[in-house]
Amino acid sequence: MESRHLFTFLVVVETGSFTRAAQKLDYAQSSITAQIQALEGELGQPLFDRISKKIILTDAGRRLLPYAQEISKMHAMAQDALRAGSEITGTLRIGAPESLAAFRLPGIIREFRGRYPQVQIILKPGACWELTDFLRSGELDIAFLLQPETEYKDLYVETLIHEEMALIAPLDHPLVFLEEVEPLHLKDETILHTETGCTYRTLFEHYLNSHGVFPDPNLEFWSIEAIKQCVMAGLGLSFVPLVTVRSELAEGKMAKLNWNDESQRVATQIAYHHKKWKSPALAEFLLMVQKHGIEWNNAIADVQDTSSRKKDYFRAGQSMVQ
Repeated sequence: MESRHLFTFLVVVETGSFTRAAQKLDYAQSSITAQIQALEGELGQPLFDRISKKIILTDAGRRLLPYAQEISKMHAMAQDALRAGSEITGTLRIGAPESLAAFRLPGIIREFRGRYPQVQIILKPGACWELTDFLRSGELDIAFLLQPETEYKDLYVETLIHEEMALIAPLDHPLVFLEEVEPLHLKDETILHTETGCTYRTLFEHYLNSHGVFPDPNLEFWSIEAIKQCVMAGLGLSFVPLVTVRSELAEGKMAKLNWNDESQRVATQIAYHHKKWKSPALAEFLLMVQKHGIEWNNAIADVQDTSSRKKDYFRAGQSMVQ
């Protein structure tokens, strides 16, 4: 059984057409047909039903598919292993929710691409539950997750940083001037939600619900950037990771309310399948991710230390005045 015939079989399944498979592989369509026929002849069973210009996998084709996928993966792993002593190449399929894709990953990817330009990076967005499913199916090599610290039996998970959250508001909003904002203060407020299934949205809503506050769910946005623009325009409040709004807060474009977020915090984690073979590209990427995780935590520690010293200085000044 020739591996190229199995690979052609996979491309036909993926594209759903002999014609599109030929275009993708840059083969003549007759060559695609010949390879599939050779594979069917060797197996003694048809792999596709050809019905009214459509091709549908037969029972034999469905049974062959997972084995063909595994052989294709092993073939790629063998190629990567042989190249391990030379320039690092290959493909990394990375999953991340929109918040992390926009505000945690760019620095990592920029540095990695600068060091390993021959590695192709494919970034797939998704909710955390989707990304873990993609890891299990082999559609992703690694995923970044934004959720309460979670462990999985079949996935390796490492926490990179605990994310501080921010309840943001327009600069002139009345709640900006309160020493502490309580859940009941939000009873009649417009909340701009992230998408359904977002982990920190769920934590925030559960916290409000437990205090008898039930925000209107009808304002939902798929984009953090859209939420920020709407908050700055005075449309409402929103609950987002602090990392996504640091620059706007520093520039005085919006306000961070005095909100206790401890019960609603999430962590940025990386995950990959326990059985996942670490290609040279993946191994180097993981090392770089861990390095950036240390830098993120050090940056927070520096900010906290500076804040603490400012408070001590202020208290010392007050004591001298008294």
